[in-house]
Amino acid sequence: MKTRRFGRTNLDMPIFSCGGMRYQQSWEDEDPAKIDPAGQANLEATIRRSVELGINHIETARGYGSSEMQLGNILPTFPREELIVQTKVGPSKRETYLETFNKSMRYLRLDYVDLLSIHGINNAELLADSLAPGGALEACRQIQREGRARFIGFSTHGPCEAITDAVNTGEFDYVNLHWYYVNQINWPAVEAATALDVGVFIISPNDKGGKLYEAPPKLTELCAPWSPMVFNDLFCLRRPEVHTLSLGASRPSDFDEHLRAAELLDRADEIVPEVAERIRAALVAFHGREWMEGYSTGLPAWEDVPGHVNIQEILRLWTLATGLDMIEFAKMRYNLLGNGGHWFPGLNAKDMDEGAIRNCLGDHPFRDRIPAVLREADALLREAPVERLSSAD
Repeated sequence: MKTRRFGRTNLDMPIFSCGGMRYQQSWEDEDPAKIDPAGQANLEATIRRSVELGINHIETARGYGSSEMQLGNILPTFPREELIVQTKVGPSKRETYLETFNKSMRYLRLDYVDLLSIHGINNAELLADSLAPGGALEACRQIQREGRARFIGFSTHGPCEAITDAVNTGEFDYVNLHWYYVNQINWPAVEAATALDVGVFIISPNDKGGKLYEAPPKLTELCAPWSPMVFNDLFCLRRPEVHTLSLGASRPSDFDEHLRAAELLDRADEIVPEVAERIRAALVAFHGREWMEGYSTGLPAWEDVPGHVNIQEILRLWTLATGLDMIEFAKMRYNLLGNGGHWFPGLNAKDMDEGAIRNCLGDHPFRDRIPAVLREADALLREAPVERLSSAD
């Protein structure tokens, strides 16, 4: 497996990581005696294949239910120096963080992790709390001094400005963030990380990057002869600033399509622009050039919108759903609005005040059209409220 230097950690990071939030049995801590033997066997087979392929970065979190505990049955069977293990603990006061980390280590049955994250620095308040005396970073530094974690980073679903601010503190060795073809907003944060030699780990490129395990026929046709998953892998890895993509493998065969991308990586500069242009052309043909070039610029942050309607995210989802038939993906994300807390902030358009929305848009070129688009998005995408499975990715 190809590797990249993971920023100032100097770790040889495989370009794909084995993320641990799809193969576990439960999103809650589970009695070990109640773990299904077949499910545990599948998890262990998945980890073995991952390591055999050279994907030796195994990533999990305290918020991933039984993941750590189930991994604890397989990780200690490998030579420890051959693995790069990462876990994540949500921001909290120092003593709570230490207690939670200790629980993670008991489950993992390891003496140390290579990478420890503060899981979910999603806004300025959480960053300030984490860096404050007696906060999560203080706990991380103690853990690091004790030799139980080598490097400290953070994961985030926050806006680009909040991510960049966290990177620019200089306190973190790496960042887990979202960036892929259908959501390129966070590129300035990646550039900030590169400037400070901070490792860049891309969260959930297959699921949050478009539900690419179940890509719609239109997107599949536009990406042919490559799959949407291969295209997205190449889109991300074409950038040397990106070091690794998390693959949420749920079974050993889930690596197969990504191996195709690894084989094609030397051709990324040929493949990516061609496919990206086809996708862009399809969106322009459906929505018009003016919409595609102007709808997302100058929009207010959700905090500044009456009723906290997340206009930016809703317009992005509607544009993808209608232009590329990515309806199931857009539904999944839309119905988290109002139910994801700081992991997915803002509200949907169900109860919006159209006049107030129009007024807050100022001189935006689509000021008069956007309220109607928000209504259409709500009618197309809203289903029963979705709750996050965990305080996770």
